Amino acid sequence: MLDELAFAGDEHLDPAFVAAYDRKQGSAPDAAAAEDLAILRAHGVGEESTVVDLGAGTGRFVAAVAPHVARVIAVDVSPPMLERLQQRLDQIDITGEVTAVRAGLLTYEHRGGPVDAVHSRNVLHQVPDAFKAVALHRVARMLRPGGVLRLRDLVYDTTPGRLEEHLRTWFAGAADDPASGYTAADLAGHVRSEHSTFTWLLEPMLEVAGFAIVDRTVHRGVYAAYTCIRRN
Repeated sequence: MLDELAFAGDEHLDPAFVAAYDRKQGSAPDAAAAEDLAILRAHGVGEESTVVDLGAGTGRFVAAVAPHVARVIAVDVSPPMLERLQQRLDQIDITGEVTAVRAGLLTYEHRGGPVDAVHSRNVLHQVPDAFKAVALHRVARMLRPGGVLRLRDLVYDTTPGRLEEHLRTWFAGAADDPASGYTAADLAGHVRSEHSTFTWLLEPMLEVAGFAIVDRTVHRGVYAAYTCIRRN
């Protein structure tokens, strides 16, 4: 099986990078977390629910969802990310149970009954397409029938012949200051070294894994968000 640590990106394993990660991300993860929480709650996730956050990072979604559910399992392959996540949780009041697990998309082994929801933001692109399909299959198996997957990732909503033009448009909206956001050079590095796929490849993977896509948005042609329900 793929060595996920080797595919995690050196920056996500670097304590100095992780310390500045939230500043570089800006407010976008908080807005995404609030939206994702509202969507999960609209699909029945509540105070008795268990939620798994795959690729929890520094814990912004975990902090948002934890006060509203019985249990959150925060999964990340990076020790510095998990350390920052714990620091965040220590600063807020959480009544439910939060468990941090060092593992990845392909190595997390869920213990206990099926979960009600799985959340994953900007993690699936870390692995090549064959392993994306395996990861989505594993997610479906840990969810109860009718459970919800809220998936965000960097996905190219275009065709191969128009990809270069599509990427140039994306780069044109990048940040100028690398300390406060992702620059065009950062985005180009993502294209070269990470494994974002096309929407027309990802969506059949979701369906084959056993999901029905009930909502799909793509911002700026790259920032995709899917709400999916596990079929019976």
